[in-house]
Amino acid sequence: MGKSKRRKTQERREHNEKSNGGRSKFNVRDGPSRPKHQQSRPTQHAKPTPEKKAAQKQQSQQQQNLDPIIPFDPLDRILTIGDGDLSFSRSLVDTHGCAALLATTYDSATEVLEKYPQAQENKEAIEAEEQRVLHGVDATKLGQREVKKQAGGWERVMFNFPHVGGKSTDVNRQVRYNQEMLVSFFKAITPLLAPHGTVIVTLFEGEPYTLWNIRDLARHSGLEVQRSFRFQADAYPGYAHARTLGNIEGGGGWKGEERPSRSYVFQHKGAADVVQKQQAKNNKRKKMEESEDEDSDED
Repeated sequence: MGKSKRRKTQERREHNEKSNGGRSKFNVRDGPSRPKHQQSRPTQHAKPTPEKKAAQKQQSQQQQNLDPIIPFDPLDRILTIGDGDLSFSRSLVDTHGCAALLATTYDSATEVLEKYPQAQENKEAIEAEEQRVLHGVDATKLGQREVKKQAGGWERVMFNFPHVGGKSTDVNRQVRYNQEMLVSFFKAITPLLAPHGTVIVTLFEGEPYTLWNIRDLARHSGLEVQRSFRFQADAYPGYAHARTLGNIEGGGGWKGEERPSRSYVFQHKGAADVVQKQQAKNNKRKKMEESEDEDSDED
């Protein structure tokens, strides 16, 4: 499954980069490339005034709010958790060309189709691209072989809008239930992450979600915050927020993908140092190999 799909994705990305003057459609770390008229130009002033610095900072922040951040590379080993109707995972495959994806749902295959009839089409589209779908995956356990035995560990784990459902009408109890669920998830996923892997959890902004204190929950589970950014659903065409209870009869007026949301990126504690040391080691080895090649040429 993996090699042929990855090869095609790599070739498509290289073609896109050549077509776009050396840049791909999306900068997978910082968001899509900007039109020329939006790109910053070097100032002619040696020392900008404080007012100009403030204006430039404000403009930069505004631009960051406009550009969606895509926190993965299409060739990453990606695991999606609790993707209700599989529309998000389908967008990862169809739009972003992800080539090593395992999409999971909490509900069984039967329950998924009862709640979200559109899930069947999404599943077929994902599998048509040689990607995998697995049902009945509990985010707090992750005991299935397909999840646990990923060679090299998962590089990106994405959990959008986790929620235990309507277990209680009491806000404090709901907060506690969701906190317990997230802590169990973090503890379950941490040993399955690649050394440089990240966990991306997206929540709605505002209360009660801010009361969950997700940063602290992850920290107590052996992870640390790498960064956070505004989640923009329109960066994933075809994605629609799926409610825990299923589709609303008649469609309803509530659209979760239109609510302000934030994605939190977590990594192993000390992962940045590990990655930096590995890069330095790789660079040193590369230089040694180049030096050996030069000596061989002289002989």
